[in-house]
Amino acid sequence: MTSRQLADRAPLVDTNSLSIEGARITFERPKQSALVAVDDVSVTIGAGSFASIVGPSGCGKTSLLMAAAGLQPLTSGRVLAGADEVTRPGLDRAVVFQSPGLLPWRTVQANIELGLESLKVPKPERRERSAALAAAVGLSSFLNSYPHELSGGMRQRVGIARALAVRPRFLLMDEPFGALDAQTRDRVGAELLRLWEHTRTTVLFITHSIDEAVYLSDEVHVMSFRPGRIIETIPIELDRPRPESIRSSAEFAAYRARITARLEDEVEKAERAEGLDAVAQP
Repeated sequence: MTSRQLADRAPLVDTNSLSIEGARITFERPKQSALVAVDDVSVTIGAGSFASIVGPSGCGKTSLLMAAAGLQPLTSGRVLAGADEVTRPGLDRAVVFQSPGLLPWRTVQANIELGLESLKVPKPERRERSAALAAAVGLSSFLNSYPHELSGGMRQRVGIARALAVRPRFLLMDEPFGALDAQTRDRVGAELLRLWEHTRTTVLFITHSIDEAVYLSDEVHVMSFRPGRIIETIPIELDRPRPESIRSSAEFAAYRARITARLEDEVEKAERAEGLDAVAQP
């Protein structure tokens, strides 16, 4: 479907909704056929919603998020941030990666203020915003500390605060807790949820953790193995705010079991493909 055809049929949308329409992503490979990473993916995340994508390794989850960020061109289809087609990165879409990417020569406060400096926000307002966000993520006592003085979880909290400091319309998160231990991961996830409940920024969250997806999300999009497609969208109808104790509830367990069952065949396909790739190596 062409961009013009998509535009002709597009409904009016909220300025803070995020839509991926008919997305296809292919990668050219020397002396091999092109790799189709993602094929015909359409997802709409309503304004102020928290949506997760789960799927096996290699299904194109991160490629989709990079397309939403304007960092990965689509082979066909389009991404809409509100009514605007995404063609490049923008400060309306903040990205949090697995590694927070803090600048080692800048303090916690200066790292949080990095995007605000790009926006030429006056220094008094930068200081006010960074102090408020540091407090929100439990780092008020570390404003003058440097990244090497922080734990992994603390560094990731700085990365989240930095992303939220620019007050983005969209927060795009690519396995941001993947490098953390289980306890820290749960704690930082709970802090993220508390912040989101206050800001209601539209969130697209990529994760391998089914528990994490259920706990955080309004809906979970399940992807197939390569080429990645959305095979099911599961609304998570758990009351908000969500205490961490909800993870032990029967309702939570039912969502976990449903997503796990949906992914089993796709994970097996990924494992077989990885085995074949290993055998094919010289």
